[in-house]
Amino acid sequence: MQIGMVGLGKMGGNMAERLRRGGHDVVGYDRDPAVSDVSGLEELVERLQAPRTVWVMVPSGDPTRATVKALGDLLSPGDILVDGGNSHYVDDQKHGAELAAKGIGFVDCGVSGGVWGLQNGYALMVGGEKADVERVMPVFETLKPEGEDGFVHAGTVGAGHFAKMVHNGIEYGMMQAFAEGWELLEASDIVTDVAGSFKSWRQGTVIRSWLLDLMVRALDEDPSLSELEGYAQDSGEGRWAVQAAVEHAVPLPVITAALYARFASRQDDSPAMKVVAALRNQFGGHAVTSKAGAAEKGADSPGADVTPPVETAG
Repeated sequence: MQIGMVGLGKMGGNMAERLRRGGHDVVGYDRDPAVSDVSGLEELVERLQAPRTVWVMVPSGDPTRATVKALGDLLSPGDILVDGGNSHYVDDQKHGAELAAKGIGFVDCGVSGGVWGLQNGYALMVGGEKADVERVMPVFETLKPEGEDGFVHAGTVGAGHFAKMVHNGIEYGMMQAFAEGWELLEASDIVTDVAGSFKSWRQGTVIRSWLLDLMVRALDEDPSLSELEGYAQDSGEGRWAVQAAVEHAVPLPVITAALYARFASRQDDSPAMKVVAALRNQFGGHAVTSKAGAAEKGADSPGADVTPPVETAG
């Protein structure tokens, strides 16, 4: 099958390579001319035979919106556009309606697999009209892992990225659980082989998983993780999952806490904890730490002499 691929970065480039290895005719475009087959989107569309299929694999948000709009002006009725990035499902619904008005099909595809996808295949969560999805199935079959699993036509337009959003929210929670378990093991004075403990869980336990395998791999490379900063970004899906949970009145305590933990990781000096420290000092005279790093005496400090405020009626 012939397909145009827009965006040949870490994910898009490997996906294009997997498709080529599977016998597909891939015409790729990227802003980097060193990896691009064409000079621009217009030439990409001209190189493809109608009815065309174009897969967009660029960063979510404005880059994807701009690319979809540009392709919507270049493609013809009967063509199909696939958004394989990490777009918000709300954007999918808008894009689907706008392209449908022009007779262009739209399929949203949540993709999981990261840098290992070229070798192992990509898990694909797809949303769109049945006829559009069936036309792109040869591509999906090549990209997915071998076997029955690894692909789902989750529902209508937006369903693919909604499913991927929930998938990533679960991923947030699982990663946070592994992280907290590691920190507790490290803090213990009786566990002397933390990395070995994680390795032991890879067989015969209910938490064995690819994510655990990756954790063991990271500890093999850096047993104390001393080469890393405790700073974690988020790519958006966790926020959208929490927002969707509020809209649907679904409790998401684990995923929400994992998202907030990432926010906290980016603070060198927590503004909220400054307030907590100030209030503890005010009502209880508890010790606080100054900017200079020295602990100032409070009611719970040795030798402290703090007189509580006189209570008056009012």
